[in-house]
Amino acid sequence: MQTHSTVQVRFLGSGGRLQSCILVSHPAGRFLIDCGASAMVSLRRFDVDPNTVDSVFLTHLHGDHFGGLPFFILDAQLVSRRGAPLLVTGPPGLAKRLPGAMEAYFPGSSGVKRKFEIDIKEMEPRVSMSAGAVRVTPFIGLHPSGDNAYSLRIEVGGKVIACSGDTEWTDALGEAARGADLLIAEAYFYEKKVPYHLDYRTLMEKSAGLGIRRIAITHMSADMLSKTGLAECEVADDGKILEL
Repeated sequence: MQTHSTVQVRFLGSGGRLQSCILVSHPAGRFLIDCGASAMVSLRRFDVDPNTVDSVFLTHLHGDHFGGLPFFILDAQLVSRRGAPLLVTGPPGLAKRLPGAMEAYFPGSSGVKRKFEIDIKEMEPRVSMSAGAVRVTPFIGLHPSGDNAYSLRIEVGGKVIACSGDTEWTDALGEAARGADLLIAEAYFYEKKVPYHLDYRTLMEKSAGLGIRRIAITHMSADMLSKTGLAECEVADDGKILEL
């Protein structure tokens, strides 16, 4: 008898192509990890109903990771006719920068009355937050973005998903990823060291011995994309599905 996973991870945007946007489906709902500027393109391309997404967990507040939210919210209001609340979590500064982005894109859009509530919660480092059946713990990364950049440890459906966000390797990322069923990590270059980003070689060296079951690399430059055949782990691609 075939059994099916209770947690599914789908890369709607994998960085280096469509921007960062990861859909996680579990028995009690669906959430996004990051919502880059191309998120609505990704959702429509892969036939994902945005109204089925109940939460968005942001690693940091760069446009390629949160710039899709104004479009997601406007679509929810005018196209998808959302009625259910939407939880949006991220670093301190989110409650100011999200309305700021909305006003920059669509003046007047941040203050309109909607038929659904947007619950904005700013996460503090190492303080776990529960959102229904999901538990999220943020760890500070090394990636200047105006506010904290986070690596996330997410517990859902009996599984642990860690997401590096954008960061150099840090001890905190090691904590976030230890024992994870899946680590989603950026590999900006194959071996070139770039400030505030992680390369594939460093990722594999530092993650060894942490008991991580699977690693999927994402957020790749042209250099890394040209060397994915050398990778000894999963390689994210737009639309790719992983069952946990």
